[in-house]
Amino acid sequence: MPQRLGTIPQDHGSATPRIKPAREGKNQPVPDEIRVESWAELHERLFEGSWNEELGRFRSDLAFRGLEDAEHGLETSLSRLGEGNEELETHLLRNFRKYARRDAVPVDAEWDWLALAKHHGLPTRVLDWSYSPYVALHFSTADHLGFKRDGAVWAVDYVRAHEELPEPLREVLDDEGGNVFTAEMLARVADGLGALEALADEPFLVFFEPPSLDDRIVNQYALFSLLSKATTRLEEWLADRPGLGRRIVVPAELKWEVRDKLDQANVTERVLFPGLDGLSRWLRRYYLPRTG
Repeated sequence: MPQRLGTIPQDHGSATPRIKPAREGKNQPVPDEIRVESWAELHERLFEGSWNEELGRFRSDLAFRGLEDAEHGLETSLSRLGEGNEELETHLLRNFRKYARRDAVPVDAEWDWLALAKHHGLPTRVLDWSYSPYVALHFSTADHLGFKRDGAVWAVDYVRAHEELPEPLREVLDDEGGNVFTAEMLARVADGLGALEALADEPFLVFFEPPSLDDRIVNQYALFSLLSKATTRLEEWLADRPGLGRRIVVPAELKWEVRDKLDQANVTERVLFPGLDGLSRWLRRYYLPRTG
């Protein structure tokens, strides 16, 4: 797990970013937006702020999430069931635990079950992120059918987000000297979602690393986030905290270049989805003729 870096680092010799003010997208507030114009600028923005003067190393505090369509927000699979259906989460998770194999998780604890359920597509309040900006870029360029639309990479500072945690959770991070939680660390304070929500009246954002359930989680450098209240929308939460999150727009006309260079860097389905299914998905996409 990445070690605590102390103060929020500033980029080493970077130019001032061209950032648009937050705007409305599909009737939702969004964090600051950066629209890049080249592969070089894309790299500059993705790694911006990663220099840590104290360590003398480039160590980013950002979690990344890629979307094929820049107009899509940070909706959870639970919220996509429809407004007012948040109470279904408890029933979904309970039945998932009931019918899944008993040895499906390393520890019979709600946080491990929640990570497993999310990993296998159960609707939850959890969102997938990665420590790797290249993994996020892969998911923003994985489907050629979306190449006519702008993509996006969302970046959120998990260290700053955790500054707003309730004190019991902050104490666990401080004791461990870490920046993000594991399932075991969360369980020290709250045995599940209900206990987590009861820690504070105002919603707070938690990032945690899922257990290494399979090679897919490991290879995708996976990181999960969840808000303490299922009804809270992450875009709105971020919009109230300027500078904590940003959306980097990847223009449609840049997607083919990004995709080809990711393939050359071996950031592909073959690596991120180990097995024959991932291999087939990679080959099908790789040999597809360019149509635009």
